[in-house]
Amino acid sequence: MTIIYFILILGIIVFVHELGHFLFAKRAGVYVYEFSIGMGPRIFNWKRKNDETEYSIRLFPIGGFVQMAGESVEVDENIPTEKRLQSKTWLQRFMTVIAGIMFNFILAIVTLFIVGLINGAPENKAIVSYVDPEGNAYKAGLMEGSIITKIDGVKVNTYDRLLLEYQVRLGDDITFEIVNSDGNTKVITITPQEIKENDIVSYRYGFNLSDNVEKGFLKALKYAFTKTWSLIEQMFFTIVYLCTGKLSLSSLSGPVGIFTVVGDAAETGFINLIYLLGFISINVGFINLLPLPAFDGGHILFLIIEKIKGSPINPKVENVIHSVGFFLLMLLMIVITYNDIIRLF
Repeated sequence: MTIIYFILILGIIVFVHELGHFLFAKRAGVYVYEFSIGMGPRIFNWKRKNDETEYSIRLFPIGGFVQMAGESVEVDENIPTEKRLQSKTWLQRFMTVIAGIMFNFILAIVTLFIVGLINGAPENKAIVSYVDPEGNAYKAGLMEGSIITKIDGVKVNTYDRLLLEYQVRLGDDITFEIVNSDGNTKVITITPQEIKENDIVSYRYGFNLSDNVEKGFLKALKYAFTKTWSLIEQMFFTIVYLCTGKLSLSSLSGPVGIFTVVGDAAETGFINLIYLLGFISINVGFINLLPLPAFDGGHILFLIIEKIKGSPINPKVENVIHSVGFFLLMLLMIVITYNDIIRLF
């Protein structure tokens, strides 16, 4: 079942992403050769009546693509000039490229709305719900009902941002700025308690955060948008911390890591799989937004440069840059997959 869930989740996310590219390409009048879900050899393919596009399902359920006329340097003389991507207006090309990212974020909002509607909308502020009387947080003066607003001077407006900052500082003394229930602001420093069980070291600060939920249509709708933005912010700072060395590459997960997470989520209930679908969809959308070669963000960057300089970039130069970027991306995926496998054992 984990394999089935894994294929379904990745399949839905890839399908929605590529559907965004496909619909906007069609709307712009671009000739689309193929709409594919998966990579590698075709399992099966078909065509609709009066439609030039070939639709296919491929063997490996990781990735997909929409192959459009005018994407490559080589010109297909069989396709009229007006149906090639390069012949379209700047706005049409921009919307075709960014549509996949937009659709991923829309999918995330829809899935998180469903989660909020069924399970209720969780509290997204860092509110302390319990303080262990024997723990270091209690000794430092932390009280139940307090709201954590800063960690080591860094603002933490959401639960997700707090978790990221906590992970970066795991095992270190942490200085918290808190607002007590009486409205007074206080600064405390908590030294973690080291716990060692079966040669596994963990750290305990001695408090829990609120997991209260609110029911209702509007609460679920608000949760869908605020949670999506909160996770995007968390991913942005994750990239920043990876670049600055605060987080290592071992913090990232690839397909093997995702497979493991899907299995864990399936054991805790179907609604958690729905949440995971939204979470991974935000990841895919955000990663593709990065202005790096081989990602949609790389194409967007070249379009922005074209808009600024007033003329297109040499297609051969752009293709070479994207090819090099794709090669480096594959190397990164190998490293991340290796780390995932090591974690399993």
